[in-house]
Amino acid sequence: MTSQTRKLSISGLLNTLSQVKSNEQTATLAAFIMAFILMAAYFVLRPVRDALASDWSDSEVSFLWNMQFVISLVIVSVYGFAIDKLKFKYIVPTVYSLFAGSFIVFYLLMPLFSSAVLIEKAFYVWVSAFSLFHISVFWSFMSDTFNQKQSTRLFPVIAAGASAGAIIGPSIPSLFGSVLDEGQLMLIAASALMLVVPLTLYIYRLKHTQLHNTQHSFDATTSSLAQGWASGFKSLVSNPKLLGIAAFILLYVFIGSFIYFEQKQLLAPYSRAERTQILASIDWFVNVLTFVMAFFVSGRLVKKAGLGVSLALVPLLLMAGLFILAFAPSVMVILVIQIVRRAGNYSLTRPAREILFTQVTVDERFKAKPVIDVAVYRGGDAVSGMLFAGLTDGLGLGLFAVSLVGACIASLWAFFGFLLGRGYANPDLSKTENAELSSLAASRSNA
Repeated sequence: MTSQTRKLSISGLLNTLSQVKSNEQTATLAAFIMAFILMAAYFVLRPVRDALASDWSDSEVSFLWNMQFVISLVIVSVYGFAIDKLKFKYIVPTVYSLFAGSFIVFYLLMPLFSSAVLIEKAFYVWVSAFSLFHISVFWSFMSDTFNQKQSTRLFPVIAAGASAGAIIGPSIPSLFGSVLDEGQLMLIAASALMLVVPLTLYIYRLKHTQLHNTQHSFDATTSSLAQGWASGFKSLVSNPKLLGIAAFILLYVFIGSFIYFEQKQLLAPYSRAERTQILASIDWFVNVLTFVMAFFVSGRLVKKAGLGVSLALVPLLLMAGLFILAFAPSVMVILVIQIVRRAGNYSLTRPAREILFTQVTVDERFKAKPVIDVAVYRGGDAVSGMLFAGLTDGLGLGLFAVSLVGACIASLWAFFGFLLGRGYANPDLSKTENAELSSLAASRSNA
């Protein structure tokens, strides 16, 4: 078999398995690798962060979640200001460079304090902000790189890269947790983030040379977008479609918070090192399942069943699981619910949700999206954390009542998901987006 024949065979295989066309393969692979590195870096840090939480009470964690919300508002506001002043192609690598530097700072600060509780809590809050913001910036970058038709086919494949990174990332603290301390894990994550910087510039070039998506582009410094750091917040409250997406995310956060607190309590008897290894092992198992689903199942499911069914499926499964947990409480049921929630989100719900942002206006895609992904998400954390602490520490409710509340939330989540997906089939905003992009392209050609 000649090299040309082999290349055609591999290209045909990729097209058959994951619907990636030949001119899209290099860009898709680069995006896959970028997602891989980002999620590997995060999942090196995630077990370290979550292992800290079991040392604190529900009320303490709830307070930290309120702090996350405040920090998220600040980050999103600064990001909105930077979008107005700098080219987006430079903002993306700058964001990842700054996060890498921040984890080096935490590494340097930890040994300087005999009692590092405050530093540990600051680290907990900062990693939580990073967990949402870095992936929101990534998907904004992907929405700017691939057009609407490409996103339906390629986003699940790219999400598989995130899943693969989430497999490798937790393997490091899981296998080497007894050898590597928290500071060394921070350095590993920081080094990985720096590898992303040249990838962003390479993908930006491929968008023009191979994908030919020149018109599907964004540059706030040469566009007529709404100026000001608060324009993303204004778009959110004035656009019913964005409010629907925000409600969908809030309901997802509420479900995740309920499960998170139960997990935290179950792990309290273990040592911090044991918790880190247990959580990393669970992450590894979840993400192996996610990778298989994202690469071979999710794209076809979205295409055949539609976006509405795809967005409602995981909430419906969780609703059933929480009902089972209410009447047959066990550790095994909680673990299965956690696996379904996380694997379903990474492989199906998240990429399906990101498809929605290919049909909003350019301003909403790059300014309102981070508000939803970060500020709204962390606001949901703050509210759900207080709610859970009030139900358990305040009212003394047990697992039965809390599970029934969660099942009701999951049913609303499924309803919003179906409505959002059905609206995607008949988008009202696509004409607006096309007009903006055409105007932007014309202004560039005249220049």
